Amino acid sequence: MKYIDEFRDRDLARGLAAAIAAAADPTRQYRLMEFCGGHTHAIFRYGLADLMPANVRFIHGPGCPVCVLPMARIDHAITLATQHGVTLCTYADLMRVPAGERRSLLKAKAAGADIRMIYSTSDALRIAREDPGRQVVFFAIGFETTTPPTAVAAKVARAEGLENFSIFCNHVLTPPALRTILATAGPDGVRLDGILGPSHVSTVIGSQPYGFVPQLFGKPVVIAGFEPLDVMQSTLMLIRQLNEGRCEVENQYTRTVTAEGNRKAQALMAEVFRPRETFEWRGLGFLPDSALRLADDYADLDAERRFAVTIGEVREVKGCECPAILRGVKEPTDCKLFGTVCTPDNPMGSCMVSSEGACAAYWSYGRFRYDH
Repeated sequence: MKYIDEFRDRDLARGLAAAIAAAADPTRQYRLMEFCGGHTHAIFRYGLADLMPANVRFIHGPGCPVCVLPMARIDHAITLATQHGVTLCTYADLMRVPAGERRSLLKAKAAGADIRMIYSTSDALRIAREDPGRQVVFFAIGFETTTPPTAVAAKVARAEGLENFSIFCNHVLTPPALRTILATAGPDGVRLDGILGPSHVSTVIGSQPYGFVPQLFGKPVVIAGFEPLDVMQSTLMLIRQLNEGRCEVENQYTRTVTAEGNRKAQALMAEVFRPRETFEWRGLGFLPDSALRLADDYADLDAERRFAVTIGEVREVKGCECPAILRGVKEPTDCKLFGTVCTPDNPMGSCMVSSEGACAAYWSYGRFRYDH
């Protein structure tokens, strides 16, 4: 517990809170977006918002991979399991996310579809090995963090000649989403002064890919770790940059993130995947070069090519504000469904389901502090 204790030390937190209060200029506002859902949960779990001056505000970004997946992709997966009779394997958070017509993977499983919750890509490969007569599809989601394990699974399947294994690829990329958020900031979008950069993603891609943020948009970035003192120190670093008129990419999470990132993981991703021309993000719409597909050399493992599926128009649940929350334009408590018909036991939107979702964070740690 040594390292956890060090980054949750009460006295150090008090010192950082005092330093932030002293640094924050009372004549200006500091609107800081934490891009990653892990940061959102750290902020609420440890009450960090209560330690900030009134003019320092955290704004929740679209950094939850389950939340940004559009409902049509879940419908696609359900169709694979129900109409093509495949065994569909995916991670737990995705099981209860609402799809079209109030369906979900969990409801499809209850109705008889062979949908299995797994903990790693190794589980999906094992299931394929154990039942060679049945097609097994891995429902791959996530940012750059979970993409290398999917690449490894593709290489293992190829090496072992697993002809009954394929991948439904939904991996997305962080920089294009960040670019879109910043490009739409202003009167019609969210107003931002700085970015708390994602940590797990940055472990893979490094800090260099965020250089466009200060260069094109004039906003500072501090890559922040997930522990409460990480977030507080990163907040202080952003405030100091803004006070001094600096605009740079700084790295608070130096114990894990380097400028270049993980070159081996990047090489795996470059071998197995290629950028999609466009991909739909929940709340952000269709973004060019923002997601990955399997490279042509791995096309035989691509479930979208192996199984023909047509998905019609999918409509969001009426009244659900997940799209606006993911853009940082609204907070969970701005949604009329939050805490009424939408709860973790009965989620209407992805932000209430995911362990990294903003609505789940509000519900779990901060909902009762708000009068709504």
